[in-house]
Amino acid sequence: MQRALALAAEAGADGDIPVGAVVTDAAGVIVGEGRNLREAGADPTAHAEIVALRAAARVLDDWNLTGCTLVVTLEPCLMCAGAVLQARVGRVVFGAWDAKAGAAGSLYDVLRDRRLPHRVEVLGGVREVAASTLLADFFHARR
Repeated sequence: MQRALALAAEAGADGDIPVGAVVTDAAGVIVGEGRNLREAGADPTAHAEIVALRAAARVLDDWNLTGCTLVVTLEPCLMCAGAVLQARVGRVVFGAWDAKAGAAGSLYDVLRDRRLPHRVEVLGGVREVAASTLLADFFHARR
């Protein structure tokens, strides 16, 4: 989570919403990382999770990320939860809960939906204060 928080801070410093993510393999080695790049790249899909999943798939030369863990500073949205499911990620660890758009237990619980063919282990609230503070400070400075 420490690396994800550092990536989130970089995103915020560059004017993107401060969210960072890393993907680790089964041994805990980081195989992909990302931060929000929507503003920087004018890309609505450039959420930190998507950037990190793409990077991990390139490194592992495989779209199937079974056995990997996604660590992200903010609870994934619907789009990112869908990408996690498509990539077959085994576990998601996140910092701040997102009551407005969260799809890992807050607003929706897509990652653990029993109707879907793949379910993900979810652990939320890890370093929650640090992740929430980055977001609160970012939006406070813009209001």
